[in-house]
Amino acid sequence: MPGKHQHFQEPEVGCCGKYFLFGFNIVFWVLGALFLAIGLWAWSEKGVLSNISALTDLGGLDPVWLFVVVGGVMSVLGFAGCIGALRENTFLLKFFSVFLGLIFFLELATGILAFVFKDWIRDQLNLFINNNVKAYRDDIDLQNLIDFAQEYWSCCGARGPNDWNLNIYFNCTDLNPSRERCGVPFSCCVRDPAEDVLNTQCGYDVRLKLELEQQGFIHTKGCVGQFEKWLQDNLIVVAGVFVGIALLQIFGICLAQNLVSDIKAVKANWIKYDDGYKLLK
Repeated sequence: MPGKHQHFQEPEVGCCGKYFLFGFNIVFWVLGALFLAIGLWAWSEKGVLSNISALTDLGGLDPVWLFVVVGGVMSVLGFAGCIGALRENTFLLKFFSVFLGLIFFLELATGILAFVFKDWIRDQLNLFINNNVKAYRDDIDLQNLIDFAQEYWSCCGARGPNDWNLNIYFNCTDLNPSRERCGVPFSCCVRDPAEDVLNTQCGYDVRLKLELEQQGFIHTKGCVGQFEKWLQDNLIVVAGVFVGIALLQIFGICLAQNLVSDIKAVKANWIKYDDGYKLLK
C-alpha cells in the first residue's frame, strides 16, 4: 500500500544449526583426542616412539594403529566442524563436508566390493589372520586381540587349530624346543563354566591328540567361518549400525552445507568498501 514501507527480513545465520553442529563436533573432537592420546601412550609404553622402526618389525597388525588412525581422523574432523561452525568459517566447513563425504563414499565402496568379491575378501581375511598368528608372541596388544577374537567366536586359527603351526612357538616340528610345541593358546580351549581360575596351559600338547579327541578340549572351527556365521546371525544389527553411521554422516554434511549457504547469503548483503563492510539496505 502507498505510504507504507515494506520491510524485508535480511538473511541471517541460523543459530540452532550453528550451535548444534558445534556441540556435535566438540564431542567428536574430545573423543578423537582421547583415542589419539591412548594410542600414543600405548606406543610410548612399548617404546615405539623412541624406536619408530619397531612399527615395521611387527609381522602382524598392531592394534594401537586403530586408536591412532581413528583418533587422528576424529580429531581433524571435530576440529574443522567445531571451529568452522563457531567462527562461521566456510573453508573449514567445506573441508569438513568434503572429508566426511570421502569417508562416506569409501565406506560405501568397501561395502559394495565386500559383497561382490566375497571369496576374495574371505581369502584376504584368512591371510590377515594367519599373518597375525605368526606374530602372536611379538606384541602383547596383538596377543590380547587374537585371544579376544578366539574366545568371543569360539574358534581357533583362521581355518582351524593347525594354523598355529605357522607360529614358531606352537608348530609341531621336531626342532621346536618350546613347551608350547603342538599346542594352541588358552583362548582356543573349551572353557569349563565351573572353573574359577583360568588355566593358561590347557592347550599344551593338544594337537598331538586325534582330531575327534581334540574337540573335547579345544574349539576346532576356524575364525573365518565363525566370523561369517556371526555376521549372518547378526545381519540386521550390523546393517542397522552401518546405516545409522551413514545417516549421521549425511546429516553432518547437510548441516555443514546449510550453514555455508547461510553464511554466503549474509555476506552477499554486504558491499565491500576500502574502510570495511557496510550493510546494503
